[in-house]
Amino acid sequence: MSVSATILDGAITNNGQTKNASSISKAIDAANKEAGGSLDKDAFLQLLVTQMQYQDPLEPTDNTEYISQLATFSSLEEMQNMSQSMDMQRASGLVGQYVYLETTDSTGNTKMVEGTVDYVSYSGNKTYLAIDGELYNLDDLKTVADSEYTLAVKLSESFADAIKELPKLTNLTDDDFDKVERVVNAYSNMSTYQKSFLAKEDLDTYNEYALWYANKVKSAKEEE
Repeated sequence: MSVSATILDGAITNNGQTKNASSISKAIDAANKEAGGSLDKDAFLQLLVTQMQYQDPLEPTDNTEYISQLATFSSLEEMQNMSQSMDMQRASGLVGQYVYLETTDSTGNTKMVEGTVDYVSYSGNKTYLAIDGELYNLDDLKTVADSEYTLAVKLSESFADAIKELPKLTNLTDDDFDKVERVVNAYSNMSTYQKSFLAKEDLDTYNEYALWYANKVKSAKEEE
């Protein structure tokens, strides 16, 4: 049995298509681009088909090599399926948790997103976390926070804002009593763990207002 091929510019051709390294290189680039810069199982299969299509008819690839590549493909597919399953299991455990994500928009700008995971969605081999009606890629996850920790942080931020909104200590009047009382009650209702998140400067300022408040309460009782 004889094998013939057309030679064009030093390269073997078949049906007018040049079989050279440039063609294979372009196929690799296309597959890599389609896979988003990371060759997945579909891209791997595409490259395998391309290799078979562009093999040298005078020196065809040995069947053993194809079997080896198919075995590699099967292993890759199994690993990706396992990875996807682990992502799903991991994401499902995040429902109800408070998380922080770092997302990147179409212009390349990054921003932090935080909130409680309402549910998990799976689409196109990707896992998404639903937060306040928006879906975010699981790959953007940065931190998972304990609910007690999150509450303590939020309370410390609210406490700091409340302190800043109070009039200056030297300008306090009886009309400001209720404002100061709300801050005092907020502090009293905090647990020891939550109080540990308060900034020292906020605590120092609070103690001054708390002393003013205590003196007002004492004076009111003495007048009764």
